[in-house]
Amino acid sequence: MNSLLMEKSVIVDIFLLLLATISLLPLVAYGFTDEVAALLKWKASLQLENNNEVLSSWRDQIEPLILGINCMIPPEIGLLANLETLHLLENELIGSIPHEICNMKFLSELALYANALTGAIPFCLGSIPNSLGRLQSLTLLRLYSNNLSGPIPEEFGNMISLVRLQVSYNLLNGSIPKSFGNLLNLQSLYLRNNQFSGPLPQELGNLKFVVLELSENKFSGSLPDNICNGRRLELLLVSQNKLTGTMPKSLYNCTSLVRVRFDGNQVTGNISEIFGVYPHLRFINLNDNKVYGELSDNWSKCKNLTTMQLGGNDISGSIPPSLGNSTQIEMLNLSFNHLVGEIPMEFVTMNRLLNLVLSSNQLSGSLPTEIGSLSALSLLDLSLNNFTGPIPYTFGNCLNLFHVNLSTNKFTHEIPVQLGKLSHLSVLDLSRNSFTSKIPSQIASLSSLEKLNLSHNKLSGNIPNSMEAMNALWSIDVSYNELEGPIPNSKGFLNTSLKGLQGNKGLCGNITGLQQCDNDLIVEKHDKNRGQKLALIVSLPLLGALLLLSMFIGMVIFYHRRKKLSSTRQVEEDHVLDFFSISTFSGKEAYDEILKVTQEFNEAYCIGKGRCGAVYRAKLTSNEIVAVKRIHSSLDMVDRNSFLREVKALTEIRHRNIVKLYGYCLHTKHSFLIYEYLEGGNLYEMLRKEATQTLGWTKRVNIIKGVANALSYMHHDCSPPIVHRDISSKNILLDLEGEACVSDFGTSKILNPNSSNESALAGTFGYLAPELAYTMKVTEKCDVYSFGVLALEVIKGEHPGGIIASLSDGKMKKLQDMVDQHLPTVSIEIKKVLTNVIILAIRCLNNNPEMRPTMYYVSQQISEDCKDFL
Repeated sequence: MNSLLMEKSVIVDIFLLLLATISLLPLVAYGFTDEVAALLKWKASLQLENNNEVLSSWRDQIEPLILGINCMIPPEIGLLANLETLHLLENELIGSIPHEICNMKFLSELALYANALTGAIPFCLGSIPNSLGRLQSLTLLRLYSNNLSGPIPEEFGNMISLVRLQVSYNLLNGSIPKSFGNLLNLQSLYLRNNQFSGPLPQELGNLKFVVLELSENKFSGSLPDNICNGRRLELLLVSQNKLTGTMPKSLYNCTSLVRVRFDGNQVTGNISEIFGVYPHLRFINLNDNKVYGELSDNWSKCKNLTTMQLGGNDISGSIPPSLGNSTQIEMLNLSFNHLVGEIPMEFVTMNRLLNLVLSSNQLSGSLPTEIGSLSALSLLDLSLNNFTGPIPYTFGNCLNLFHVNLSTNKFTHEIPVQLGKLSHLSVLDLSRNSFTSKIPSQIASLSSLEKLNLSHNKLSGNIPNSMEAMNALWSIDVSYNELEGPIPNSKGFLNTSLKGLQGNKGLCGNITGLQQCDNDLIVEKHDKNRGQKLALIVSLPLLGALLLLSMFIGMVIFYHRRKKLSSTRQVEEDHVLDFFSISTFSGKEAYDEILKVTQEFNEAYCIGKGRCGAVYRAKLTSNEIVAVKRIHSSLDMVDRNSFLREVKALTEIRHRNIVKLYGYCLHTKHSFLIYEYLEGGNLYEMLRKEATQTLGWTKRVNIIKGVANALSYMHHDCSPPIVHRDISSKNILLDLEGEACVSDFGTSKILNPNSSNESALAGTFGYLAPELAYTMKVTEKCDVYSFGVLALEVIKGEHPGGIIASLSDGKMKKLQDMVDQHLPTVSIEIKKVLTNVIILAIRCLNNNPEMRPTMYYVSQQISEDCKDFL
């Protein structure tokens, strides 16, 4: 074979190997015969169904392209002595990594992650003989998501050019070699979810980390004091280990921190001396450690902090009022500490607060009336404290609350009737307080309530009969009060054990161990019968005369009732109106206003139409603009209880990439859902506008990332998981900054009768997973497939259409055939990002649902690949 013109950098990827469109440095070869022969020999060994077709481009004079490898890595790979970049990621590779791989002396990037590799890491990967200087150019090594076992070789410390090492999600054990202290170029170290143990080498303090991910192992001892050497550390994730000792002192001035997790260890230290001011910090979790000291005012100066979890420590003192000025905080957990004093009044300004957990402290005082201004609050846990006084009536303004626990305090007075307005509420625990008077009948309005605990109070009177209508209620405890009378005849009460009813002086009902109500009723009935007999004797002579008159009157009444039956039913149905709060309105008031501002859904206000209904733009009197989706279904087309249950779950979703569902109306005349209104329109229209260049590559990649994050949240962070069922570019809305928000989440199910997970086909043609052609079972993997189509559509600028079948079967495509030709030529940096996104998208299109990645994996991978790009 004559000398060949080849590429110095060879990229072997899951689907795209040696993308012809990627600009690489050329090199005139000087005898690569052995290397080409090695690749061709490997081709012959690959277990591919369509070997000839798939690898038809592999000849001795052009670059090879690989798709879908299912085999072992052959020892002959070591003959590729001049290879610089080897990516065999996300395939089905089996067996161990061959030792011959260390012969590739110019290798700078090695990615073998997301395979089924087993065995130990080759010793020679870390061994660099002086004579060859093996792998001294390696900058990136990705081996995560395999089944690799054994320790990391000490010789890894000789790979002095290494910048990023990723071996997470394997079965690796042993300790981190001390030689890692020699890797002065190492910036990112990912060891998550292995079986590593032992102390961390103090030599790690010599490195200038940007990312240190050690979570979910068995590391012991303490972190190096100088772990923030260089002050570039952004991600410090060491949760769920066995770490002890004092937190590193270098954290105090580590102003680069963005995300910190120490939860699930036994580390100690004075919190006010260890942590300083962090302008970029968004997330910190120190739960379940031994941190002590008092909270300082520095936390209020962390202006980007959204999640602060310090529960399960030894923090003392009072909550600083300045913390209430952190209006960007969404989740605050200070539970299981030794905090004293009152909740600062400044907390009422934290209008983005979703979760407030202050349980198991020694907090006291009364709750401020202004607590009702926390309109976003969804979870409130103040249990096991010393709070006193009444529950403020303004609690009824916190309309997003779904979990309230005020148990084991010293609250007094009546339970406020305004709690009946909390239609989202699922859990209400007011036990072990000193509440008095009756249980308010308004409690029965909590149609979503599942768990109710009012035990160990001083409540009296009867349990409201209206609670019989609380069909969702399954856990009830009203024990140790002063209640009397019959228990409501509902499934929740009848299934309650005696333990949940005992300790009351006069409760009766059909519960084993509870006194029956029948005896009193029989006596009362006997007395009534005696009076009835006497009245009958007196009135008997009149009965005959009245009989004919009664029959006549009955016929007249029957006639008129029948005549008015339809109109009466209509009036009754018109009063069937269930509506969550929207802005400052609720119920009938909001219903009337929406009809008014849309002129009863006049076409002039219509901004879109879909399979389930039309969408209208509605500007309310408060100047708030909402999107109103008028649905085709009516009361006799959907199961009412199922609809209420599903839509209430959707209203509880809060994610930056999911369109907010504010509320709903279920009515025979007009039924609709009320959403957040986004000015940017939908992605389908934006991609097809002439001025598509305004949607550049950065925005497009960010859109794909946003959709992936939203689906990951719905699939993996919601309980139970929620499947979208209809992902398409028309259901992706954009705000004015181009941020993507997924709309119509879950409505394909709630707006279609018989729409369970095994149901009638739902979705948009062109985005449907192929398995839906022969099975009606809708799973998260159906969304994954639709996402793959959408991602390619965003990159290509149009629906990928005919190429989907070839991609699903693992047939190659060049990058230039996959990108939007209307946009300028992409740079090398963008090419790399787009290539990675395309690879992920193609994996999502796998015809076998089980082989598709999860959306959590997709989301994490895109975030990692785009870290330096977005």
